[in-house]
Amino acid sequence: MSTLRRLQETPRHLLVCEKSNLGHAKSRHRQLVETHYYNYRVSFLIPECGLLSKELKDFIKEIGPYYSVQNLPLHELIAHEFISTFVQKGPCYALSYNTGIDEDDTAALLPNGKLILSLDKDTYEETGLQGHPSRYSGRKIMKFVVSIDLMDLSLNLDSKKSERISWCLKEKKPMKFDFLLAWHHTESAGESTMMSYFSKYHIREHQPKVALSTVTELPCPVLQSRELRGKPEESCSAPELLDWLGAVFCGADLNNEPSDFISTYCCPQPSTVAARACLCSITGLILPEEIQVLLEQLSHYFDEPKLAPWVTLSVQGFADSPVSWRENEHGFRMGGEHLYNFVIFNNRDYWLQMAVGADDDCPP
Repeated sequence: MSTLRRLQETPRHLLVCEKSNLGHAKSRHRQLVETHYYNYRVSFLIPECGLLSKELKDFIKEIGPYYSVQNLPLHELIAHEFISTFVQKGPCYALSYNTGIDEDDTAALLPNGKLILSLDKDTYEETGLQGHPSRYSGRKIMKFVVSIDLMDLSLNLDSKKSERISWCLKEKKPMKFDFLLAWHHTESAGESTMMSYFSKYHIREHQPKVALSTVTELPCPVLQSRELRGKPEESCSAPELLDWLGAVFCGADLNNEPSDFISTYCCPQPSTVAARACLCSITGLILPEEIQVLLEQLSHYFDEPKLAPWVTLSVQGFADSPVSWRENEHGFRMGGEHLYNFVIFNNRDYWLQMAVGADDDCPP
């Protein structure tokens, strides 16, 4: 009965909303972007805009590249040469893909040099590594999380701990994953370095996919920067805006026509109609450093007078990433969502909305 009752329960989701100003000394916007490591899609919406600025277009073209490597042995990521070539010279990201966080073994290399492994019970016991039970295993523990500090390993190559970890991943329980890789660096030879380093494996370079469109006659909610909860008949709330954005990014019709059998959703009230709006989505392995620059560019959109009262920047994380923010454990359960959204107003005030699913800590 208890199992049936749990299946009938609606899984809880968390939405955290806050407001501040980009120029405020205690604003958290940079910190929140920097610590959300694995970003799958970045989208921004600019009402009353028919054509993107040259600066935004040029920056979008510069995003990337990232790489995919098939059947990469996990011990390659703990090799001293890899650590000294990449990890110690700039934020390096690696994320296993074609793996389900609730079903398979998964791995992620964080930009701080931590290698996070989410392993099922059998694999965990076979490796002999030290870890801790997953917070979301339930009564019967079936998943374990292992954290390996690569920086510490590189400083103590001859230590018993380093030798044991190397033996566990090379000989006792070798593992291979398909990985997505990216490296944020200042050296011009970085791309060729990544390609040549893994040349003996099947490595491919990718550019993020960009979808740019102009939406006409778009109903937009009325927002007031100081009213996060909205005001009846005066402005809409932050949760209402997030629902509306989801519908816009899905291309849903917001007119709620009686003949529409796909969606009955309509724009929250009060609302206005934007004659034109620019919608851009970038899909791939998008680094926090790149999102930081994009956020900065959007914040300067209002340096010159504009018709738009606000713009939005939405970021979705990989559903099967072992972490959401920082080293917070992430699970899939019903959807695997972990995302955030900025609404930037023309006075540099902003709203920040952070959402996670059932198997996640509260966003930071």
